Amino acid sequence: MNIMSRMILPLMRRLEPETAHHLALDALQLGLGGVSCPGKDDPALSVRAMGLRFPNPIGMAAGFDKNALVVRPLARSGFGFVEAGTVTPRPQPGNPQPRLFRLTEDRAIINRMGFNNQGIDRFAVRMARLHRVASPRRTPGAQVPVGANLGINKTGADPERDYPMLVGRVKHYADYIVINLSSPNTPGLRDLLEATRLKGILDAISAAHPERPPLLVKISPDIAHDDVPAVVEAAIAGGVQGLIVSNTTISRPAGLRSPYASETGGLSGRPLRALAQDMLARVAQVADGRVALVACGGIETGADIVDRVRAGADLVQIYTSYVYEGPGIIARLKAETLRALRAEGFETLADAKGTARK
Repeated sequence: MNIMSRMILPLMRRLEPETAHHLALDALQLGLGGVSCPGKDDPALSVRAMGLRFPNPIGMAAGFDKNALVVRPLARSGFGFVEAGTVTPRPQPGNPQPRLFRLTEDRAIINRMGFNNQGIDRFAVRMARLHRVASPRRTPGAQVPVGANLGINKTGADPERDYPMLVGRVKHYADYIVINLSSPNTPGLRDLLEATRLKGILDAISAAHPERPPLLVKISPDIAHDDVPAVVEAAIAGGVQGLIVSNTTISRPAGLRSPYASETGGLSGRPLRALAQDMLARVAQVADGRVALVACGGIETGADIVDRVRAGADLVQIYTSYVYEGPGIIARLKAETLRALRAEGFETLADAKGTARK
């Protein structure tokens, strides 16, 4: 167990959630997140997707490192990939505080942050620094795919203008790019997931940037079931290489026990698991292997990872479970994933991919 998990997490749990989040970022910048042994990921966990190689399937989801401050420390701690953002064209403070709530009894989080970030200018500078050729002094094991998650400002936004501009600012530094159209905390954002509007945004990106890293769209778990085929087909027709399934939910599953359960915002963590898994199965059925799928939402165990891979996911992302357990969760998830694979008769993740659909 690393220093953050052993000493800092108990302190952070006593602090207001947003204060604790800033402390976690500070700790990672100070090198307290632990360093995994380079080259030690079991080859059975290796994934090839979107033309990229991932040493393991576990990524940090967007939202944790909005300003690309701790990409390298997160990579060194054992993640197979790291996604920074969501970043917007202009800096913005986000929604009024309090806007982040721990639902400890439910092992969940509700947030209504509102894309608080320092803006694309500072983000792009940091991404450029990360992209520079590794120096001999750089810690081994820090070279994993890095994604940039892009959003729009709350006011003055023009999606068909803003998303292509953002792609242009990061395309030389990111290994993949995500268009975030599914946060519930920016008014009107989820309306952009309507098939015709989505295709228009993707066409605008393709026209401006015919050459770019793999492009993904992050979708909502709250899409009406009847609309899923149209959304997936519009994304594929627009040239995406992947879909992230899914973002937080505005629904409130039955049985939540926390007094914060009625707070407005997106719910993540354990209560999202069933909804996210169901949406993944629906998306995988429509996509039918034509694009990569990244599963996100309620992933806490290696068995969860294998279940998502069997449902059709290539990769997974975590956030809330990392908040509750700290960097130590990464090694646990890798070990549990290997055991879950063996228990189900698979030698590698590739062997398990999509088997629940057959």
